[in-house]
Amino acid sequence: MEVGALVIIFALVVLFAFLGLGAWATVKAVGAAKRGVDRTITQARRTVEDTTLRAKSLGQVGVTAALAQLRLDLRTSMRATQAALYQGVQADASLKESVALFERLSRHGHELDDELKRLEQEPDRKRIAECLPGLRERTAKITESADSLRWAARDRARQFADEDLAALSAQIEVESSALRDWSRESVDDLTAAAAAWDAGQGADTPGAGAPAPGAPGAGAAARGRASGPQRPALDPSGPAPAYPWQKAPRPEAAS
Repeated sequence: MEVGALVIIFALVVLFAFLGLGAWATVKAVGAAKRGVDRTITQARRTVEDTTLRAKSLGQVGVTAALAQLRLDLRTSMRATQAALYQGVQADASLKESVALFERLSRHGHELDDELKRLEQEPDRKRIAECLPGLRERTAKITESADSLRWAARDRARQFADEDLAALSAQIEVESSALRDWSRESVDDLTAAAAAWDAGQGADTPGAGAPAPGAPGAGAAARGRASGPQRPALDPSGPAPAYPWQKAPRPEAAS
């Protein structure tokens, strides 16, 4: 009875564990889907706002067009700098300080963008026109700081890429030199082997062990050398090797 109860308890524990795991996975999936939807909605809202600002800056005149252009310049610069820094810090941890500075700058950017957005609904256009020089100056300070961070991060990444390319080129040159040295050694080895083979063939040539003149058998040996065929250096019985660069033999004309 106790064994059966333990089995039932164990089965219930496993069941609850699977149920909990399934619920956790469902919550994670729902959260990921919600974040994806939120990102899509945010991106769509930004696209609509940017399109509206471009239309106002080009299709209208006066303070309305000026405010739209300031907002458009501010948003474009901050967005480009954010993308450059957040992507660069994944490969270069030293950009963390730059990211922290940009986040502080972003707070000023958001405050200015909100102010410009409120001024778009302001009916007192004369008052807005008086504020435009100060708004332009604030926008220029923020965008110049953002541009400075962005270009500094890009210059740093390009410098690292140039240094890595230079080191790689030097390694390739060393490897190429090693390959060329290996080729020369192989040619030297083949030359030495050919010289040794020629020396061995010279030792087997007729007359190397011939008897001295006047010795018994000297005349027969001389006659044998004069009348008998000499041994060729290579075996003529086998066919000559054909190389791919040789032309086909031309058939001889019939006599």
